Amino acid sequence: MSRDALRRGRYSAPGQLYHVTSCTKNRQPLFSDPACARLVIGQMRVLNDATWVSTLAWVLMPDHLHWLFELGEQRSLDQVLRCFKGRSGQLLSRALQRPGSVWQPGYHDHALRYEEDVQAIARYIVANPLRARLVERIGDYPWWDAVWL
Repeated sequence: MSRDALRRGRYSAPGQLYHVTSCTKNRQPLFSDPACARLVIGQMRVLNDATWVSTLAWVLMPDHLHWLFELGEQRSLDQVLRCFKGRSGQLLSRALQRPGSVWQPGYHDHALRYEEDVQAIARYIVANPLRARLVERIGDYPWWDAVWL
């Protein structure tokens, strides 16, 4: 299925909660490097500070990102992700001193329904390092956050 076909079915609404997952190209573990992880986290904060999104929880795994946020009024979901991946990709390419794409094309998104337990989804997101056996305690993993803490 093409990216354009995926976009046609994508729902984007201000105030909607989304769980978005985006992977690095070829699942390269770029975020095992703390400098690369900080660049990506910085771009998430830029969009949060600009009120394009209101971040609820996230975890940056070695080769992908899970991000739970409320979409702001200014931009569509696609515009937010395009900007995030574009800016973070440019910074990562420069830091790694290699041209080319950093992120896989597209992303997976899930618009939460009103009956879904947002905190349970946030717990699922931040527990990813535990399920991947990267750490034994979530507090030992450096690249995650949630508003409930």
